[in-house]
Amino acid sequence: MTSARHDGAVRLVVNADDLGLHPNIDAGILRAHREGIVTSTSVLVTGRSAAEAIARAKAQGLPVGIHLSLTTNLPPAADPSQVPSVAPGGTFRPRWPQVLAAWGAGRLRRGEVEAEFRAQIALARRLGVQPDHLDGHQHLHVLPGLAQIVRTIAAEEKLPVRWPIARPSVEWLRQPAAALKTAAIALCTRLSRRGAEGLPGLGTFEAGALSEGRLLSLLSKLRPGDWELGCHPGQTADDVPEQPGWSYGWEEELAALCSRRVREVIAQRGIRLASYGELAGRAASSARAT
Repeated sequence: MTSARHDGAVRLVVNADDLGLHPNIDAGILRAHREGIVTSTSVLVTGRSAAEAIARAKAQGLPVGIHLSLTTNLPPAADPSQVPSVAPGGTFRPRWPQVLAAWGAGRLRRGEVEAEFRAQIALARRLGVQPDHLDGHQHLHVLPGLAQIVRTIAAEEKLPVRWPIARPSVEWLRQPAAALKTAAIALCTRLSRRGAEGLPGLGTFEAGALSEGRLLSLLSKLRPGDWELGCHPGQTADDVPEQPGWSYGWEEELAALCSRRVREVIAQRGIRLASYGELAGRAASSARAT
């Protein structure tokens, strides 16, 4: 599954992150699937509302992938005593900079990261998920070293992976901090992907602020091929206990994803909305036909 296609079609997976983190976020994701353009979601399997959110997603036919996590003060899926470098004190580190620092200093043991990621996949299956892709919470799966672990697991599980590849735009000049982070993530992807199965991921720079205008701009730039657009719809969560003070524009993203104008542009451009599983099925059918 790659973005290189020869029939001129644009196929787009619209994936909502963070299912299972908070009931209000779950409600927004499910509404964005029912009433909007969301075609896929990825679950934080140790999130407080994960079990109920998975059941509701299955009930309305929303495909679910796994949002591999090492942050946000969540509990690990593995026994905490078996992954102390991943979950010091029994929970993950609060934010991505702490994980990045531990990884850079060699305090994050690769064997424990692999054990935790495998435990998250196993827990998702016990909760009823038949995963159709893997991606990383806060994109930490693209870090060199960690990406190799994810690639190995993905190959064994025969699951595609999101590989964020956002390219610079004029808008980046207005938010240099977000631009720097986005560029670093894209660079890690280029260093780590090396032909691995998956989709190029868009929406990194716009995370948490995917307005209708920004969404329309991204759609206008899509070239023929298969793509993933990450998003974060939700109903305003006054408090996310695992991440105090964290605030995204959940409702603004929900409104954009349910926008009539967005649907009109998708139809005008002939963009085909799909899930990871649908794209994999098409690829398999094409291979059999040839």
